[in-house]
Amino acid sequence: RMFRGGPLLRKQIWGMVMWRWLRLVRRILDFIYGLSGAIASLFLIAILLIIVAQMVARWTGGVLPGAADYAGYCMAAASFFALAYALNYGAHIRVSLMLNALGRHRRKGEIWAYSVAAVTATVFARFAIKTNFLSEKLNDISQGQDATPIWIPQLSMSIGTVLLAVALWDHLVRIIFTDHEGVAKPDFSEMEE
Repeated sequence: RMFRGGPLLRKQIWGMVMWRWLRLVRRILDFIYGLSGAIASLFLIAILLIIVAQMVARWTGGVLPGAADYAGYCMAAASFFALAYALNYGAHIRVSLMLNALGRHRRKGEIWAYSVAAVTATVFARFAIKTNFLSEKLNDISQGQDATPIWIPQLSMSIGTVLLAVALWDHLVRIIFTDHEGVAKPDFSEMEE
């Protein structure tokens, strides 16, 4: 059945469909960024539990082999999973002084900075994934007491860098096509009251 509306009506309907789709994508991305932050916090809790278990083992005369290695893997996982989450909540170091000095050219500076960061993160993610596949192919084993296949802890690096690249591209696209002003600095004034 043919649509009998004029071009303006078709454009409005198409715009509403796209707007709904983009809102869904925005909610999904925000959920993924929040989930990555939650996963990072779980890895921090895992570090605490490993250290406590290691302390209890020492007090009781036991040994927990590979505990330091597992704590290191959890620390790396927490760091990489937190990258996208931290970017979206303004916790990364920014070049605000330079951007503020640009004055009316600030938007161009934001686009340039996000472009460089997005390309860099994408290259990093690509090589992190390649490293993961290579470690699995070579059957690379950690050199610590745990003898863990190294591709397993490297998964967090690959996932975290992919999420960071997605978050940077997300911000770049929003800055270019909307009135989005980049990552806002967190407002701590509410906490002071």
